[in-house]
Amino acid sequence: MAGAYSVTQINAYIKNMFAQDFALNRISIKGEVSNCKYHTSGHIYFTLKDKASSISAVMFAGSRKGLSFHLEEGQQIVAKGSVEVYERDGRYQLYAQEITKEGMGDLFERFLKLRTELEEMGMFSPEYKKEIPRYADRVGVVTAPTGAAIRDIMNISARRNPFVQLYLYPALVQGKGAAESIVKGIEALDQMGLDVLIVGRGGGSIEDLWAFNEEVVARAIFNCSVPVISAVGHETDVTIADYVADMRAPTPSAAAELAVFDYKQFKEQTDSIRYTLRTMLERKLERCRFYADQYSLKLKYFDPRRGIRERRQRLHDLEEKLNSLIHRRIESERRHLDESALVMSQLMEKQRLRDRHRLELLAGRLHACSPLTKIGGGYAFITDSQNRRIDSVMQAENGDLLHLTLMDGTIEAEVTAVEPKEVSEADK
Repeated sequence: MAGAYSVTQINAYIKNMFAQDFALNRISIKGEVSNCKYHTSGHIYFTLKDKASSISAVMFAGSRKGLSFHLEEGQQIVAKGSVEVYERDGRYQLYAQEITKEGMGDLFERFLKLRTELEEMGMFSPEYKKEIPRYADRVGVVTAPTGAAIRDIMNISARRNPFVQLYLYPALVQGKGAAESIVKGIEALDQMGLDVLIVGRGGGSIEDLWAFNEEVVARAIFNCSVPVISAVGHETDVTIADYVADMRAPTPSAAAELAVFDYKQFKEQTDSIRYTLRTMLERKLERCRFYADQYSLKLKYFDPRRGIRERRQRLHDLEEKLNSLIHRRIESERRHLDESALVMSQLMEKQRLRDRHRLELLAGRLHACSPLTKIGGGYAFITDSQNRRIDSVMQAENGDLLHLTLMDGTIEAEVTAVEPKEVSEADK
């Protein structure tokens, strides 16, 4: 048939129409919960119905933070989300983002708004969480003086550790002035320097638990220097105090279990550790005694004193031998030095005689070369006015002054004539 559309095309078209409808994209539907199923994946599948109609609904695991209570059959709720078409099956259903109990919408809106604000401030951040002490001796409790919560805490504490000290601050936990009373209790017990605080109460409606959703209580818990365990309501009840506290307990009884260590179990563990340590120590001592006996036998067999005596005697012998060698070496060196000194003396004497004889020869030669000796035979040593020696008549001119050095003095003479000697061919 011409112009026919496929099922997929029709479902896609209808889905697109739903997506473009502004009212269906953000809608609140109230009704009674039916066929509620918690899937292993974390998704919640249920049907929302009234007297005349019903609509399928689902809340995915990623949207579970928008649910502050356990969804059960027969509850009257208001579900906020969008109505969309599940294209594969061609059916529409509500995709819930937030769910509140009917009549509690305004309070839940305030809860979500404050939770978002405090989370953005970082008051829920893990790095601000203080560690709960493992062995607490003094535990503070901020709750009503009458009621199941304090009785449960006292019973659990007495059963787990009869030596722990509980400090109760009787606070209002419901109604007008409850938030201020809880804050005063936290601040008062914080100044006492206790090990841990339990802040909480028993179960109730959201109005009953609202004091623990106030900002002043959240800030008091956050600013408390002592680790705080929140224990508000039942396991399914969640308050702002649970987010801010250093640890959340599902019930006051569970808070006592977390804050007070089990003395009986602790004693059993310490006794077991003590027995193990004693056993290990006894075995260690036995091994040490065995090794000591073995070393004692070896010490007797290898008596070090005997070896010390032998080595001492040997050292004495070596010392005497060394002294003897040193004395002989000294005597040998002394004789050698004496002989060397004698030989050196003889050599020096011979060298002195040779040097004296040589000196006399050189003195004779020097005397023979002395100009005074030559002058003594009627000769003279002639120099000019510059004290330069005159060896040739060519060095003198008329009018020059000459100095004639004789054996017994000096004569100054003036050149009046220069007569060079004629050189014959034979003389050349």
